[in-house]
Amino acid sequence: MLIVHVFVHVKPGCVDAFKTASIKNARNSVQEPGVARFDVIQQQDDPTRFILVEIYRSPDAPAQHKETSHYKKWRDAVEEMMAEPRKSIKHINIFPADNLF
Repeated sequence: MLIVHVFVHVKPGCVDAFKTASIKNARNSVQEPGVARFDVIQQQDDPTRFILVEIYRSPDAPAQHKETSHYKKWRDAVEEMMAEPRKSIKHINIFPADNLF
């Protein structure tokens, strides 16, 4: 399992549009065979900040995800909404065991 946290800071006037685009992307992403989970979470005390929690079944799955049409549409749609470039951190799971997904 590979867990990626993508940190996103959007412009204040773009919050609703970013949420709409990201939810659509997440709904499509969880249909991919390599995606175990895809969460869109919003920071409570600063609604312009989000974390995308992406859990992949294999190390190759993120690259496969980035080749999908829904990802490319999301990427292009949200590009101008960003207050700063998004950042990601990759993790491996320790617990629970990956067979739970």
